[in-house]
Amino acid sequence: MIDSGFETRSLRMELLLLVTFQAPAADVERIMEAVVAITPLRMGKYDSNAYQSAQGVERYRPLEGAAAGAETELRRRPGTVEVSFEIADDQALATRVVEAIFQAHSYQEPVIRIQPLLASRSKGLDDHANPNRWWNTTGDWKKTAQRIEENA
Repeated sequence: MIDSGFETRSLRMELLLLVTFQAPAADVERIMEAVVAITPLRMGKYDSNAYQSAQGVERYRPLEGAAAGAETELRRRPGTVEVSFEIADDQALATRVVEAIFQAHSYQEPVIRIQPLLASRSKGLDDHANPNRWWNTTGDWKKTAQRIEENA
């Protein structure tokens, strides 16, 4: 494993922490507001950067001592998502973020994972001639999607 960051002409690869949690989709906004109150999740000229998966089904069975009480049947909870974001490789920050997720989460045992990783950060070079950038071709994807909706 590469144990330090490095640079290319266009970007830097930085050592960061990948934080991932699973939650009901309805909980995500509340949890992310708690996280962003601690750290802005900034990437270059953007903040509040996170990824949320499509909804899936979580499987579990409450045991003795669980808030729901012990059950014999396996539970299946639809509408669960996975959210991930990157933070600085800083244990004090990670501690605060994990505690914020736990406090804002609706579960007794929320699934929270932290992994070290190398993540890209653009150097912000002039990309006005790069034909692969959306702003040099179709324009803002959000505006394009809105026009498609209006024409449907």
